[in-house]
Amino acid sequence: MELLKAEHLSFQYENPDELPIPVLGDVSLTVAQGDFVAVLGHNGSGKSTLAKHFNAMLLPTGGSVWVGEWNTADEEHVYDVRRTVGMVLQNPDNQLVSTIVEEDVAFGPENLGVEPSEIACRVNEALKLVDMLPYRDHAAHKLSGGQKQRVAIAGVLAMHPDCLVLDEPTAMLDPKGRREVMDTIRRLNRERGMTVVLITHYMEEAAEADRVVVMDDGAIIMDGTPREVFAQVERLRSVQLDVPQPTELCHQLRLAGVPLPADVLTVEDAVEALAAVWEGTV
Repeated sequence: MELLKAEHLSFQYENPDELPIPVLGDVSLTVAQGDFVAVLGHNGSGKSTLAKHFNAMLLPTGGSVWVGEWNTADEEHVYDVRRTVGMVLQNPDNQLVSTIVEEDVAFGPENLGVEPSEIACRVNEALKLVDMLPYRDHAAHKLSGGQKQRVAIAGVLAMHPDCLVLDEPTAMLDPKGRREVMDTIRRLNRERGMTVVLITHYMEEAAEADRVVVMDDGAIIMDGTPREVFAQVERLRSVQLDVPQPTELCHQLRLAGVPLPADVLTVEDAVEALAAVWEGTV
């Protein structure tokens, strides 16, 4: 079942003194319920602009974007769209609105008019999902970056969305914080069946998705499984993107004449492939 759909989407920022600035051009993309899709692209490729269309933060200049049965440009259904698609931004400090963790998580459902008893249940559930329940009474501003981002995710989850769109949620975090957030995202997708669209510039994060979409100059240029996409090392380099380190290692060895497969993605893949070469089975 399709949950998100962009049809021939184009978008440009108006510039009163000069020509409009085009950002997206003729982008078509569908995301099914339960998918985990990573969107890659260098700065200025249009990936964050695309993400903001799924939550109706931005509206198309041309074409259309659908969330379930609702066209995001239909003002009557903006509430439905934003209730269905929760948006998590890059800087968690921009989404934390209260000084205490549980109050922050309760903010969204309170604004939806949810009954207080139901809000309490949602706050507990959301904090459990992101492993932050022991911190419910803590001061939000004293948390680590990874903890703040998980609270921000909990605040979105408390509104019971069907989909999470995360715009570079780990960009400002250290490796430990990135791991915490990625573990949470993966668990929500695999254990709860939540649809996830992850905008990222970390190749290792994209490798954890079921599907990778690559953007360049406001257009989608690649779309496939992580193995299919990252096997195209030179093409990714041509649009200023890297590949996961195990993929890069095996690519360099392959260029040196070592008979390794092109679709190595993880450390385990690389170990298995190198062991096969060492043992002479390839």
